[in-house]
Amino acid sequence: MVGIFFLPFILSGFGPRFKQEENLVFGKAHPPQPRVSAVPPRPLPSPLSLSTFFPSPTSSRFNWSHLTPLELKNRSVGLGTESTGQGNPHFTLEGQKFLIFGGSIHYFRVPREYWRDRLLKLKACGFNTVTTYVPWNLHEPERGRFDFSGNLDLEAFVLMASEIGLWVILRPGPYICSEIDLGGLPSWLLQDPRLLLRTTNKGFIEAVEKYFDHLIPRVIPLQALLRRGIVELLLTSDMLATINLQKLHRNTFSQLHKVQRDKPILIMEYWVGWFDRWGDKHHVTDAKEIEHTVSEFIKYEISFNVYMFHGGTNFGFLNGATNYGKHAGVVTSYDYDAVLTEAGDYTEKYFKLQKLFGSFSAIPLPQVPKLTPKAAYPPVRPSLFLPLWDALAYLNEPVRSHQPVNMENLPINNGSGQSYGLVLYEKSICSGGRLCAHARDMAQVFLDETMIGILNENNQNLHIPELRVCRYLRILVENQGRVNFSWQIQNERKGITGSVSINNSSLEGFTIYSLEMKMSFFERLRSATWRPVPDSHPGPAFYRGTLRAGPSPKDTFLSLLNWNYGFVFINGRNLGRYWNIGPQKTLYLPGAWLHPEDNEVILFEKMVSGSDIESTDKPML
Repeated sequence: MVGIFFLPFILSGFGPRFKQEENLVFGKAHPPQPRVSAVPPRPLPSPLSLSTFFPSPTSSRFNWSHLTPLELKNRSVGLGTESTGQGNPHFTLEGQKFLIFGGSIHYFRVPREYWRDRLLKLKACGFNTVTTYVPWNLHEPERGRFDFSGNLDLEAFVLMASEIGLWVILRPGPYICSEIDLGGLPSWLLQDPRLLLRTTNKGFIEAVEKYFDHLIPRVIPLQALLRRGIVELLLTSDMLATINLQKLHRNTFSQLHKVQRDKPILIMEYWVGWFDRWGDKHHVTDAKEIEHTVSEFIKYEISFNVYMFHGGTNFGFLNGATNYGKHAGVVTSYDYDAVLTEAGDYTEKYFKLQKLFGSFSAIPLPQVPKLTPKAAYPPVRPSLFLPLWDALAYLNEPVRSHQPVNMENLPINNGSGQSYGLVLYEKSICSGGRLCAHARDMAQVFLDETMIGILNENNQNLHIPELRVCRYLRILVENQGRVNFSWQIQNERKGITGSVSINNSSLEGFTIYSLEMKMSFFERLRSATWRPVPDSHPGPAFYRGTLRAGPSPKDTFLSLLNWNYGFVFINGRNLGRYWNIGPQKTLYLPGAWLHPEDNEVILFEKMVSGSDIESTDKPML
């Protein structure tokens, strides 16, 4: 049996909050402006800064070897809190004093083949708990259809953590933030504009209840107390408030103590890094400052969770976005400048924390696992290509509609619409003029196969030249990631979200193609008539080549420096988005996803073709 501590539970899905309140209930609070790429060292806080709240720092060593899931498989008390009036309030596990040393790993951002490696590295660093989110949008991609297989096998991840000797803090949502598309809420919730997300709206609550009706029965058997269903301590609810922070300040805990004095402090998210957005600089944080702050937590017996211990990757179309006046998608890498890199390699932060934990541990820490080997492979030069227009025949049957239909309301996927990818709107026109369309997030506009401009949130108009003959107006719209926090999530419908007009006259009669880029599409695409790659090709097209990995494939990083904008697919798997505006310059390719010897590489390049696809054994973020 496995111990799971729940945070947050049902209450976390309801009620809009002011941004500053999201610290306590909903996840990370995001600053109104992006942070600079390198956070300079700041003066380290004096221990006196905590003395008001923690008058007696500990000097003892900890030994929780008897407080592990396997040792306590028949436990009867579980996680609790105790406040005796002497010393600081503290957590108890099976009635014994316990501190939570947690680190976040999101199973859905890590190849399943590497779960054990990352969990062992967490344990060897000195942590006793792994924290993970449960992404509703991935587990219920269509209304009423649930997926807990493969990389989404939540139960297998939790059981593996237990076997390794780690406790689990499970954060089931329904909303998780996590820089994931729509904060983890499924996009089909956006079909009805009257349904308000994260409120007590009847439609939202009913959807949450149906999801939990499926999710919670999967979780209950992973606990030790079976009779009562969900029995573990509910954090960030009536029982215990937690806080998030990036720095320790003199008044860090003042607000918390005003509302909660008799409970132990849990820093649910101690941000040791930050995420990147396209067009920004790469964020890094100082390892010495992280070491000092964690030492303060331990000294004053504060439980904490490092966000992130291992960030992983926004494979496919997983990434969310922010909007501080301008929409900006989160990059494919979720490296987060975390304790472990995106590819699971050790960092300076790792070794500093390991040494620190070791100094407080009464028993030796486990041996550090070996690094996952990396390799650089011969360059891949695509030999075949297929313009998007030639690939339309291999898509599913298009939708024919009087008016444009936004992505979420397309009558596909058993009525659940389209969640991710691109949508192509096609209509024959016979005259030019001022085109007006509200397209989200970015739209390329074509006459037949020639691009004439781009539409986005700041540009909804485009001049179409006068036409001598009728031509196809084609509008290719990409979802670059839905905003993952704030009230703006109510308005994150993608594609064309209104009428399309030329000279204020609405256009009617559209053929709409859904480009979800699923593996089944690439299987059909193999039977297409591919052409030899020209020296240069403008416009959206698929490019195919072969990566030769040899008999024992290893992790690598694909470099697409002379390509422009698009997506990479390896053996049908979507590695994610590349974009020459940076900051990310390489895409992580897990060796576990490669076949021995030959591997199919397909690029969907939206702008202009490049040449070689390089690989390297080191990332460029």
